[in-house]
Amino acid sequence: MKTELILVGRTADKLFEAGISDYAERISHYMPFAITTIPELKNTKNLSEEQQKSAEGEKILKLLQPSDTLVLLDEHGKELRSIEFAKWLTQRQSTSRRLVFVIGGPYGFSPAVYERANDKLSLSKMTFSHQMVRLIFTEQIYRACTIIKGEPYHHE
Repeated sequence: MKTELILVGRTADKLFEAGISDYAERISHYMPFAITTIPELKNTKNLSEEQQKSAEGEKILKLLQPSDTLVLLDEHGKELRSIEFAKWLTQRQSTSRRLVFVIGGPYGFSPAVYERANDKLSLSKMTFSHQMVRLIFTEQIYRACTIIKGEPYHHE
């Protein structure tokens, strides 16, 4: 199973970028993993929030294949403990050809993206910057991989 993380907009902070790259490389030792960045929209001052979400949504949907399992990182999604996420990931690996996670832009997702989504996950009830979510989520994917393999990275 291939796993992809789609990000809307580039990672601005060099420290976050280094951490994300490190975890992405670690994840690739366990499964095929790629990160795709959708460029930020230009001239957004003339666009409403809904127009921005719609334009970003079109770009997200163009990257998907009909058979993809689409999972949105969303504040209204399910919250899972790391061990639960590892089990969830194992289940998806056995039923998906390609698992695609998306961290959206600052205003969230368009209705079309929500409609296409197979699942939604939330990292916490707390609010994190989109930049920080990228780092935290790649670490959690790596942690899930080590839990699945029974490696000592995760301690209960």
